Amino acid sequence: MSDIIQLLPDHVANQIAAGEVVQRPASVVKELLENAIDAGATSIKLLLKDAGKTLIQVIDDGKGMSTTDARLSFERHATSKIKDAQDLFNLNTKGFRGEALASIAAIAHVELKTKQEDEELGTQIKIEGSKITSQDTISTAKGTSLAVKNLFYNIPARRNFLKSDTIETRHIVDEFQRVALAHPDITFLLHHNNNEVYHLKKSNLRKRIVAIFSPKMNEKLVPIQEQTDIITITGFVAKPEFSKKKRGEQFFFVNDRFIKSSYLNHAVVNAFEGLLENGSHPSYFLYLDVPPNSIDINIHPTKTEIKFDNEKALYAILRATIKHSLGQYNVAPVLDFERDANLDTPYDYSKKGTPSVPPITVDPNFNPFKTETQYESTPTINSGSSSNTSSSSTQSYQANFKKDPGNWEALYTSNIQPLDPVPQEQLFESYQETETGKTFQIQKKYLLSSIKSGVVLIHQSLAHQRILYEEFLENITVKEASSQQLLFPVSISFSTSDIEMIYTIKSDLESAGFMFDEFTKESVVIGGIPTSITESQITLILEQLLDDIKLEVPDASFSHFDVMAKSFAKSLAIKTGTLLSTKEQENLVNDLFSCKEPSVSPFGKPIFKTLTLHEIDAIFNK
Repeated sequence: MSDIIQLLPDHVANQIAAGEVVQRPASVVKELLENAIDAGATSIKLLLKDAGKTLIQVIDDGKGMSTTDARLSFERHATSKIKDAQDLFNLNTKGFRGEALASIAAIAHVELKTKQEDEELGTQIKIEGSKITSQDTISTAKGTSLAVKNLFYNIPARRNFLKSDTIETRHIVDEFQRVALAHPDITFLLHHNNNEVYHLKKSNLRKRIVAIFSPKMNEKLVPIQEQTDIITITGFVAKPEFSKKKRGEQFFFVNDRFIKSSYLNHAVVNAFEGLLENGSHPSYFLYLDVPPNSIDINIHPTKTEIKFDNEKALYAILRATIKHSLGQYNVAPVLDFERDANLDTPYDYSKKGTPSVPPITVDPNFNPFKTETQYESTPTINSGSSSNTSSSSTQSYQANFKKDPGNWEALYTSNIQPLDPVPQEQLFESYQETETGKTFQIQKKYLLSSIKSGVVLIHQSLAHQRILYEEFLENITVKEASSQQLLFPVSISFSTSDIEMIYTIKSDLESAGFMFDEFTKESVVIGGIPTSITESQITLILEQLLDDIKLEVPDASFSHFDVMAKSFAKSLAIKTGTLLSTKEQENLVNDLFSCKEPSVSPFGKPIFKTLTLHEIDAIFNK
């Protein structure tokens, strides 16, 4: 029997490895940015085209590579970060496996330009599918420029599985934000399709957070600071009143490396116990500095999971630190009802030591009786005349307000009508058998409508979502969307990444009826809106739409029309707790059963439940 096991060629092995390391364009961005940081760069520039599918280029001013190193960097398991297995437990760099460049070069066209500071000329290498096509000596600036073109060009199946440009851009921005937040001492630039998305200058951590998200973020932050023998914690948490309904703006960094940890996230949420509304999530930017030998990073190809030696201790310290900071800055409530917060000593003053006694100066020559002041004489009060006056006024008061007892009782009882007892028969009239089609609202949440075969119980919010969804979808795709011009254009503030996302779906939003006057780095000016919404609902609708896009609601084959219709319906549908008139209830039921798919909401939830007369009888005949 012949041997069947064979050694795979290098280019096949590289493509297999690329499946783990490079999942989407954002994976390439992460690896290249981390390589630039490991090279000691002080300025990093990221250029994108078509959400990274056409071009991803990272330019840095790091130490660069020699000709030999440039060639060797594209070999598998070639790295300058570690030398033996023990180095895995003392890592101070982002990368260490030596697989990223080899994996990227296996599935894309790569062009590398690099030069060291003490060299006059640099090196240029071009690679296509793991094969080096050219290597030249060129004149270039100090540092490294690496361009990745036509990602997944030789794996069309992987390219077809990529999401829309908006979704892929969102993932790239997420990776960019994580790296930029971990290194506020480095200047970062991000350009997408020749548009500047971010220009983050070297700054401190607070300024970097504000620059990435929005100027409004500054007022939300509460500083966190704690140092122990096993961990140093710094960063910020957002005040409880700025918590969000969805997870976002939650960042953990361990030794300047972004990680995901549900265990540590639970510690943060626990610290906010009693301060958050049900279903809300706090925002935080927390930096944990631990000894490198107490963690294991070599767990997952993305290196976002870490094992700690003493997780329980870290949990307790993190929870206590956040609770302490919330108390320091008067965020957590204090159970002292007689306390005046205006008289509290600021926390920073506790470190200023014992206050000094203020000096007191006295003028020994001051004499308040030196100059006499003549006052006009005031008339003395005669006690007797006062008594007489009081007596006469009292008599006058009694004389004026003396009333006939009969008139007094008539005055106060004329408007009081006794309550007649309600006839017993009238109490049961509302419970008599109703006619078919009559609706009732239950707990301001459900509608109960009688039908010939029994009753139907309808969820009013989900029903309205289905009605609005089909109306919006029809207006956007079938009919020509009508728009109403605003008398005064509305300016709405968003983060830079959100504005970039709105700009990418601008044409779809205009098809839905929106009209945009101007895009700036911090706001969007809207001059027209669909006729079906009001001016006060603009911000709510756009925020909901952005959240749905971030959560990857659309599939790769969906356009944004479906997502917009779902977001609009979800934002504008009547909410639980809304009281509906009888006419509104009837219209809602009629409109629901006029829909093409009345049984499920746009998000797949059941809208109504029918109970037949037989099922109702079975409940009481058990």
